[in-house]
Amino acid sequence: MSENRIYLASKSPRRKELLQQVGIGYEVLLLRDAPPRGPDVTEIVLPGEKPQAYVARVTQEKADMAWKVIQLRGLPQRPVLAADTTVVLGEQILGKPANRDAAIAMLSQLAGQTHQVLTSIAVRSALGLHTVTQCSDVSFAAMSQAEIAAYCDTSEPYDKAGGYGIQGAAARYIANIRGSYSGIMGLPIFETCQLLEAAGVRTTTDRSL
Repeated sequence: MSENRIYLASKSPRRKELLQQVGIGYEVLLLRDAPPRGPDVTEIVLPGEKPQAYVARVTQEKADMAWKVIQLRGLPQRPVLAADTTVVLGEQILGKPANRDAAIAMLSQLAGQTHQVLTSIAVRSALGLHTVTQCSDVSFAAMSQAEIAAYCDTSEPYDKAGGYGIQGAAARYIANIRGSYSGIMGLPIFETCQLLEAAGVRTTTDRSL
């Protein structure tokens, strides 16, 4: 029997917004990301790990840990969706900037260049694990240091991989994208719906189907 309610193993407001956009009901299932016991899933890049392998591994670990939490808490069994987004310039992974200086350094690298945004998604359910990684190309226009500094004076860069959000003020400087706009935001909706359907989740808004 299909349903359209899932667990979302993410606190990202953008992922919540995208699921709401396509009418998928969810309950947030948060994993630990702070002491004293430490994070449930660390996001440390392993030595020699390539960006696509990294983002896929972290996402799968999040989905597996969330499924374990469901079992331990005795929660109703529903599919759980996990995701992770990584910005890549060449082979360099650009995570979330820790401070203003780090954000300025990241955007200085991205300005005038084309980079990749990798978003991996994983759906864990009683039917098993389904995963996919979506890749988009994003081209930034040239930016002056004054423009970069002004953007980094806003709150936008600091909870986003690569130090920018395509849905915010940074859109002013994005000259071209090739791929999935929602994937760049943090959740490629087309691929997400495919994985959820494979896990028995109804993603259509047509209740006659």
